[in-house]
Amino acid sequence: MHQKIPLPVKNILTVLGQASYEAYIVGGCVRDLLLSRTPKDWDVTTNATPEQIVALFPESFYENDFGTVGVKVPRFLTPTDPQHENDIIEVTTYRTESAYDDKRRPSQVAFTLSLTADLARRDFTINAMALGTETQSGEQAIATEEDGTAWFLIDPYQGQTDLQKKIIRTVGNPEERLNEDALRLMRAVRLLSELRDGNEKDAAKNWCIEEKSLAAIKKLSPHLAAISQERLRDEFSKIILSNSPAFGVELLQMLGLLHFIIPELETGIGVTQNLHHIYTVWEHNLRALTTCPSHTLSVRLAALLHDVGKPQTKKGEGYRATFYNHDHVGARMTEKILTRLRFPKPVIHKATLLVDNHLFYYNVGEVTEASVRRLVKRVGLENMSDLMAVRIGDRLGSGVPKGKTYKLRHLEYMIEKVSQDPLSVKMLAVSGTDLIHTLALAPSPKIGALLDVLLSEVIEDPKQNTKETLLKRAAELEKSDLATLRTLAKEKIAEKRTAEDEHTKKRHWVE
Repeated sequence: MHQKIPLPVKNILTVLGQASYEAYIVGGCVRDLLLSRTPKDWDVTTNATPEQIVALFPESFYENDFGTVGVKVPRFLTPTDPQHENDIIEVTTYRTESAYDDKRRPSQVAFTLSLTADLARRDFTINAMALGTETQSGEQAIATEEDGTAWFLIDPYQGQTDLQKKIIRTVGNPEERLNEDALRLMRAVRLLSELRDGNEKDAAKNWCIEEKSLAAIKKLSPHLAAISQERLRDEFSKIILSNSPAFGVELLQMLGLLHFIIPELETGIGVTQNLHHIYTVWEHNLRALTTCPSHTLSVRLAALLHDVGKPQTKKGEGYRATFYNHDHVGARMTEKILTRLRFPKPVIHKATLLVDNHLFYYNVGEVTEASVRRLVKRVGLENMSDLMAVRIGDRLGSGVPKGKTYKLRHLEYMIEKVSQDPLSVKMLAVSGTDLIHTLALAPSPKIGALLDVLLSEVIEDPKQNTKETLLKRAAELEKSDLATLRTLAKEKIAEKRTAEDEHTKKRHWVE
């Protein structure tokens, strides 16, 4: 254990200890500490009752029947939005649980004074460890901080051994434990996807689910139908954002779980494509997810679902098979799937938009600036890099060796070019109307000449681009040979435009 326990967590343990209660850090945060990972949240367990916990922590709330008190602490977790002043640490009373009649939650909980009994109710051995400053059975300290604080690991189910062996194993009988809360079937796959090393080719050296637990998951997979769409969404999102998202989705399918999450994806299994693809629709969607360079949920979902409409639109077989309008059909399916899973509206909108536009056409020399502007207007400038990420995943997922071709680099150049503010008089702090009113000039070509000269001078010295300075300078220029000045000005503007264009081309490695 190389990471220090955050002060807000230690303070909670200290307050409980000074009040003569037992208190331990427990669950996934202990697992992550032992793996030298940064915990995303922290949980504490204690023999104090919820009422006793609330009495010790004025900044707390107790709004459930499961003995969990939320204690507000000063913000310390990195993922927390800076606009929030507090983080929440959940402090739960030791408890045992009755049967899970609805496959979702215990029908009844009972508080206990035994930490070991509390750990016995947890899902997997690597989540059934506790860490505290007092030992219950004489273990040696696993870490000692600079201030002398010694930390002891309570591990009655050999979770640390399973961590070392990289095994995900249920606490106790797999069928009994997984039968309690059906979401555990999916959580095992999520944990594996998060912990697995995607670069390790030797399966024997990588994380795995223990055989009996794996068999139990497959046997009990129909129980996932009892889980709410929101809970399925949360676990599925974590799989999609994990180190091995495609591995996780494929394992969900192999275990019979994907059918209860996104059955539409399974229709692509065995569906061959055409001369542009060497993989089936199912394989291609998984590979597109694997190779998508984005770490954003909506973009990864779009990469996974970008060809979900192909099975419905396929015509013919072999190299000449077609999938006309599969992008638009897929977009409608994506919206329906993500809505069913209760994803937030912004995620649904972004993923649907990307699927709908992933087939954009671009060929150097054929596509005009006007058509690029239309693409940017349709998709939104803020979404173009995400659309490019889906396209890269699509290409690499097809088996080609290069994700970003010259065409795509050239398109990026064109997008930047058409999206930049044009080097024009619109950039000036004054307008033709300002010149007419301030200098008492009549509308005429002279106004355009003055603006061109002012623009050329602002290009040389941007500090001059203030209304007061430009009006004063316009009054001086109004008496000059504007025809000559305007010719020189246009040459300077053209030079600047060319130089900026060349700089943009170099940035994107295009000619």
